[in-house]
Amino acid sequence: MSTQFTNDLQRTVRRFMEMPKPLRMPMLSYAIGNVVRYVGTTGIRFETMNEREVVVALSNRKKVQNHIKQIHAGAMILLAETASGMVVGMNVADDSVPVIKSIKADFVKRSKGAMQATAHLTDEQIQLIRSTPKGETTVEVKVVDAEGKEPVLVEAVWAWVPKQRSNTK
Repeated sequence: MSTQFTNDLQRTVRRFMEMPKPLRMPMLSYAIGNVVRYVGTTGIRFETMNEREVVVALSNRKKVQNHIKQIHAGAMILLAETASGMVVGMNVADDSVPVIKSIKADFVKRSKGAMQATAHLTDEQIQLIRSTPKGETTVEVKVVDAEGKEPVLVEAVWAWVPKQRSNTK
């Protein structure tokens, strides 16, 4: 796998990693939340972000709760979608765009408190994304609650396609 690959998202993350350690992830979370508004609205926090793994977290606050005072199912899906999309985005060439094709969630138990999602890519997936102008991959996402249990099992399929070019002359 080439260590020379870089894209706009990687370059942006690297700039945040140059900040003092206590500011890095809060400022990165704030910046991404301003670009991806719904991520910012829900209060998703980035804990780890590199080309191999993205970890995001969400506190169990009133604005993301369901009727039983736990994180809403939709917010759990957003958490998994955010982690998986960002790890793919860290590997997509600048002339392509990642697009979610499907996300499957099996809710297997009641969650407790805050939640965290971790999306991971294998070396083979990273190589495929970087070397193919168009394709798709299934991203492993582990979603855990405050007790370390997996209340939802998630599978996300991401595609990457060339950016649309303007047909204007």
